[in-house]
Amino acid sequence: MKGKFNYEKLTEFEKWVILKKGTEPPFRNEYWNHFEEGVYVCKLCGQPLFKSEDKFFSSSGWPSFDKAIKGAVREIPEEPPDDRIEVVCSKCNAHLGHVFYGEGLTPRNVRYCINSASIKFIPKGEEVDSN
Repeated sequence: MKGKFNYEKLTEFEKWVILKKGTEPPFRNEYWNHFEEGVYVCKLCGQPLFKSEDKFFSSSGWPSFDKAIKGAVREIPEEPPDDRIEVVCSKCNAHLGHVFYGEGLTPRNVRYCINSASIKFIPKGEEVDSN
């Protein structure tokens, strides 16, 4: 991870997801069916990652977005046998989830499948505090 961040503010489960590349269970996480207006930020560093207007219901059980805020995330191809593309925060390298292309779920044809444990929602009108 880049920089100095307060890892103590994370729960053990959040540390497992964010630092050890864990995946939370589908349908049993905070934001899978959350559709208020606002922005989703990195739980570790506070960088804005996704806007609520780019979130959609994918039936996957995880928060799904078809667009990230420009420059906010990096995509890292995983090694076989997974061959998935990992998504990390561009500021602190926190593991966020994975991105999938070509599923045809939205006109953008992309799905960022994100762990709720890696993000925090900031309602519209509240100040985003990115470290």
